[in-house]
Amino acid sequence: MMRRLPAWVALLALLLLGSCGLGGQTDKTDDADTSAAAGIARLAIEDRVPGPDVSGRDLEGGDVDISDWRGKVVVINVWGSWCPPCREETPILNRVATETSPDVEFLGIAIRESASTSLAFARKEEVPYPSISDSSGSLLTRFADPLPAVAVPTTYVLDRGGRVAVRVLDQVTYSTLTALIEDVQAEGRDGP
Repeated sequence: MMRRLPAWVALLALLLLGSCGLGGQTDKTDDADTSAAAGIARLAIEDRVPGPDVSGRDLEGGDVDISDWRGKVVVINVWGSWCPPCREETPILNRVATETSPDVEFLGIAIRESASTSLAFARKEEVPYPSISDSSGSLLTRFADPLPAVAVPTTYVLDRGGRVAVRVLDQVTYSTLTALIEDVQAEGRDGP
């Protein structure tokens, strides 16, 4: 008799075994593209659920807990230095993180590589925000509901109440990310 694996195991296997990027977002310019074809999924305020608890030691050894950032919009980027689209979008994420600080918090989740490899890349690229190493993929399973990470890179925007508002699959552009952040910020400070 064959046992059925939990859905999160199948999701994790797909993510860890799958290739980097979807190829669905071909526009690498600053033209905003917020269509579903570009890999963007938005949740209406009434459909949002609390985002996952993401906490731990960052690559530099400091403590990170996104619950400390409630009241702010939070951007979470799933990346790996082995991933060409991740490497290409790093300057974009760095720029947006710098421009929106201190009103918006950023966190990276580095997957499928050692913490030392992720740290070397983050230092080389002068990433201005913390990242947590998730070489096992256990943090990503927490995003299974409602918008799982099924590609690398994946970027999430959480609203001020800590709920997942947006998921972008594949590489994000500057104008798309800033527009998505501005949309979530415009919803109000306290949410529903």
